[in-house]
Amino acid sequence: MHTIAAVNDREIRLVCFDVGGVMIRICRSWAEGCRKAGVQLRDEGRYQASRAARHEIVARHQVGLLDGAAFAAALSRAMDGLYTPSEVLAVHHAWLLDPYAGVDAIIDDLHAGGIETAALSNTNHEHWRRMDEYPAVGLLRQRFTSHELGLAKPDPAIFRAVEGRTGRRPGEVLFFDDLDENVAAARGAGWHAALIDPLRDTAPQIAALLRDHGVTASAARTPRHAASGL
Repeated sequence: MHTIAAVNDREIRLVCFDVGGVMIRICRSWAEGCRKAGVQLRDEGRYQASRAARHEIVARHQVGLLDGAAFAAALSRAMDGLYTPSEVLAVHHAWLLDPYAGVDAIIDDLHAGGIETAALSNTNHEHWRRMDEYPAVGLLRQRFTSHELGLAKPDPAIFRAVEGRTGRRPGEVLFFDDLDENVAAARGAGWHAALIDPLRDTAPQIAALLRDHGVTASAARTPRHAASGL
């Protein structure tokens, strides 16, 4: 049985995981999302011209200021009707893919070693209500989401909010994310943080980074939940 040491040299007491790109695979582009959803890809120039407006709408959706229908309608308008609201929702639903194999075993090992776990995810209600499709996410002891907190990474306030709810000091937290700006923000908040490459299997990366931070884990055993498509 592979276990994680309950005592580690950097006194990590909480390991915090981003979800998309760390625990589960997600689409990395609108084009990929369209392919997954079976939506025809259209005029790339018009799509790119809406970039700033789209990012603002996504940001509002992630902090709970827009529901799914309002989000889809706003994105459709921002793209000047290039995609209908129903097509936007189809792509949005297709965005979540399959779990990365082996992450569930690492979470089990962390708990066996007395280390607490949590999610810290920029997400939205529509995606989050599907998390029961991903057993590894259900293993996490606590879950913090942007749409529920009304805060989003890389805002420093979201890291303070997690500390307040967990009672952990910054130096007791190790955080994994697939975006440079979020890792930099976590480090700026005093957390230990490491970047995950979402294009490779993430469990071996997580296990190695845990060891680097004085927490040993093995991703070698067969995961209880094999990767599968939705």
